[in-house]
Amino acid sequence: MLRIIPLSAGFVLRPSENRAFFFQTACVLKKCYNLFRLQQIIIFMSIIEAVFILFLLILISGFVSAAELSLASSRKIKLQVMGNEGDVRALEVLKMQEQPGSFITIVQIGLNAVAVLGGIIGEAAVRPFLSRLFSAYGGIPALETAASVLSFLLVTGFFILFADLMPKRFAMINPEKVAVRVVRPLLLLIFLLKPFVFVFDGLANWIFKALKISTVRTDQLTSEDIYAVVDAGAQAGVLKQQEHYLIENIFDMQERTVTSTMNTREYIVYVDKNDDAETVLAKMDEVPHSKILVCNGGLEKVIGYIESHTFLTLYLKEKNIRLTDRRVLRKALFIPDTLSLYEVLETFKNAGEDFAVIINEYALVVGVITLKDVMSIVMGDLVATEEEPQIIRRNETSWLIDGATPLEDVMRALDINTFPHSENYETIGGFMMYSLRKVPKKTDFVVFGKYKFEIIDTDNLKIDQLLVSIHHETESKED
Repeated sequence: MLRIIPLSAGFVLRPSENRAFFFQTACVLKKCYNLFRLQQIIIFMSIIEAVFILFLLILISGFVSAAELSLASSRKIKLQVMGNEGDVRALEVLKMQEQPGSFITIVQIGLNAVAVLGGIIGEAAVRPFLSRLFSAYGGIPALETAASVLSFLLVTGFFILFADLMPKRFAMINPEKVAVRVVRPLLLLIFLLKPFVFVFDGLANWIFKALKISTVRTDQLTSEDIYAVVDAGAQAGVLKQQEHYLIENIFDMQERTVTSTMNTREYIVYVDKNDDAETVLAKMDEVPHSKILVCNGGLEKVIGYIESHTFLTLYLKEKNIRLTDRRVLRKALFIPDTLSLYEVLETFKNAGEDFAVIINEYALVVGVITLKDVMSIVMGDLVATEEEPQIIRRNETSWLIDGATPLEDVMRALDINTFPHSENYETIGGFMMYSLRKVPKKTDFVVFGKYKFEIIDTDNLKIDQLLVSIHHETESKED
């Protein structure tokens, strides 16, 4: 035991006692120094352990955050492609997406547990460390509060940056790649924490069932989704402009009815079955067509059609060829005017024909259509034709549009999303008649959106041509 010899006034130490006194004092100071060093090492070791634990928690939280976002945002089509290429993990991700309750439960357990542990360690280790650092500047009460605030900001900031923002942004950039790498560790966690998953997922399912809310994820691909993907591909440069145009037109075939593309009744060329060869040749010379209808007294009694080249070949061999001759007369294909262009294409394929007569609900002939007419919708401007285009752009603010132009073509040319009550008409001329509510005449106009549609030519009661221009009053209001 260390004994301190007190010194009284006037007391003088002998040399031997003097050396003993200084030796004892040196021992006391050394022990105090060692105790101080030990305290410093303990503090240092505790903060190192706290930082290491926080680092592990940040890694766990980052993994869970990336797994949550990647599994939720992975595209079904991309995963199916990866699965077809032999990546079994992609199929496991698809299966997990169909029943997401288990992985959501694991994610929430992980995130909440890490958040609680991070708060505990920050309060138990980081705050005291900062308090000791600040105590060197004096015992000011505000420094203790500053240590708590700084501890909270440091721990929270590191978690936000390294456990949330960076992992989630990375998962958003590469959702499928991240998902296939985290799916099996998540399946292992689901297996290890099965009791917790069973309890929490079961409670959530029970509540959803009580509220009559479905918990099954359904990814139904709609035409709007495909349009969006095609547009995104075109903007990204993956699809060429021509490819984008073709794909759009193919989807339009399901929306357009046959009446939007047919040759209307007034343009149908036909002959009577009793006409002689010279009359037929005169008709062919007057209005050259590859196919001509054959009727029995009128257009409402179509008995078939003839092909011009077949008729001319037989005429060169025998002059008295009759239109009822089975060698030239072919059976006509009749289709209703309610079919879409896609259905017309299927009908042509099944019947082995490329020409059809269109009738309405009263069995009246309203037009004819050929396979070439259908394919012209698909090819559009990519194929040069001798016909005059239905939409001609005069300048930056005006267009000349044929009255028989289908609405879809007008919407595309003018960048119009939809016309009002478009189920009641199919052409721009029909839109004018529906909007005017009367028999149209020249100079009649309709203002719709920022456009003014004005009739500039009519053929009897039919709208032949319109002038479409940007309405100046609309422009001034926008300005």
